[in-house]
This record gives sequence, structure tokens and C-alpha cells, in this order.
Amino acid sequence: MIVLTDSTSYLSEKIRKELNIKMVSLNISYGNDSMREIDIDNDRFYKMMASNGIPTSSQPSVGDMYREMLDVVEKGDSLCCIFLSSDMSGTFSTGQIVKKMVLERHENAKIEIVDSRSNCMQLGFAVVMAARAAQAGKSLEQVKEAALDIIKRSRFLFIPENLDYLKKGGRIGGASALLGNLFKIIPILTVENGKTTIMMKVRTKKNAVLAMFDTMLQDINSCDLGEIVIHHINCLDEAKELANVIKEHLEVIVDIMDIGPVIGLHVGPGAIGIAYYTLKAMR
Repeated sequence: MIVLTDSTSYLSEKIRKELNIKMVSLNISYGNDSMREIDIDNDRFYKMMASNGIPTSSQPSVGDMYREMLDVVEKGDSLCCIFLSSDMSGTFSTGQIVKKMVLERHENAKIEIVDSRSNCMQLGFAVVMAARAAQAGKSLEQVKEAALDIIKRSRFLFIPENLDYLKKGGRIGGASALLGNLFKIIPILTVENGKTTIMMKVRTKKNAVLAMFDTMLQDINSCDLGEIVIHHINCLDEAKELANVIKEHLEVIVDIMDIGPVIGLHVGPGAIGIAYYTLKAMR
């Protein structure tokens, strides 16, 4: 049993190796110049954005996904694919197309495609729980259910440094971005029903981080805590500071992970967030 995900889960290589998780990469492009997300680090990427503007992003190629799926099936394994929200990318649709292609060659292959309805470590937690179930010898259906279950018990909250990148990417109007920056209004963003939405607006990033932390505490006070990851884009010191605050309150292990270019191009450097899941369903 193998679990396949995409690069916007931002799982570390260490975790992927430990749990035998396969991955396909999304791409970023400037005109005809395309590169895989996993082949460019954030420092280089944001320097490119500063000089060249915002690139486009695209799902993994059919060829890349076909090779990964076919390799698993031809080794005799069943496959559970868990991809970022279908409202954010065509990756899920590509997965369904490739599944049909693989089944044309191997009609008895067992493949499931799961829409995580999110990205980053909210997607990542679904992948990790599925991979743990796979390692425990669970069936394909049970592995799929492990992923779907964690989606109901997880949340991803994140905060941009300012509204410039949301403006550049067309996610917020120019006037709104200008006024927001002027009055230091920062949105706390989340992912619900497969789409990025604004949970609340707060004055100053510092207050937004505190409000994000309080929202997490409310969730875990009512539903109990599973695991926590802090996401950031080029603001490691802030991420470490937030991790220390969480550890002081909860006495838990807090991992820190980068957000890569495909998701990061919408919020920009300085963004910080928390992904976590609870032991009881939040939805």
C-alpha cells in the first residue's frame, strides 16, 4: 500500500521517507520558462518575484503523475492519492484522468483519489494519517477513510505580512489592499469547503498572531489536540517564537515547516500560520 501526494503538502523529506510517501510536484512558470516547485527554494523564488512579477502555477503534468502511479501499480501495490483542493488546482482532476489511463493497462489495479479540500499541512496531515494506516497494514478503503477523517478534524490558519501579494494575485482589490496596509489591517485566512476564506480581520500582525493562537486554543479546548505544525515563509524567527508560546501553553512538540512557491506566491514572504488537528471532529 502506497500513498501519493503533491508538493503543496510541504511534507519534509524525512517524513516522506519514514512513511514511504510518494510525491508529484506542481510547477511555476514565467511564460515558457517552467520549473518544478520542489526545485526552487524560497529565497531564490521571492527574488525572482520581486524582479519578474508573479508567475503562474500549474498542476503536475500528466506524464509525471502517470509514471508515479504506474510504478506503484506495476510493483503490485495498491495506491491512495491525496491531493490539494480541487477548487485550488487541477491536480485532483489530473489524478482522475491518470487513474483511468493506468486502469486501461492494469484493469485490476486498486487506486483511490482523495480531494483533501485544502493544502499545506492540512493536506499533509491527511497524507500522514493515511500513510500511517498503510504501514499498519490497513486496507485501501481504510487508508482512504483515515485521510477523510482527519480532514474533518483539522484546520489551517495563516496570516500574510501585508496585503501586497493578495493584491498582486487578484485575491483582493487594489483600494482594499491600500487601505488595509495603511491602517495595518491583517486578515486571518483559513481554508473551508476547499477555498481560502477570511476568518477575521485584525489590526497589526502581532494581534493577528495572538488571535490565530486563541482560535486554535478554542478548537483544542473543545475537541482535544492531535498534532501541530507552524508554517512560515522566510520568517523563521517569528515561527520559532510562536512555537515557544505554544509549547509553554500546551507542552507539545511543535514542528516548523516552510510554505513553498505555489501556495506562497499568493501571500508572500513573512506569512505565518498554524496547521493542526484535533482528536474529535470540528465539523
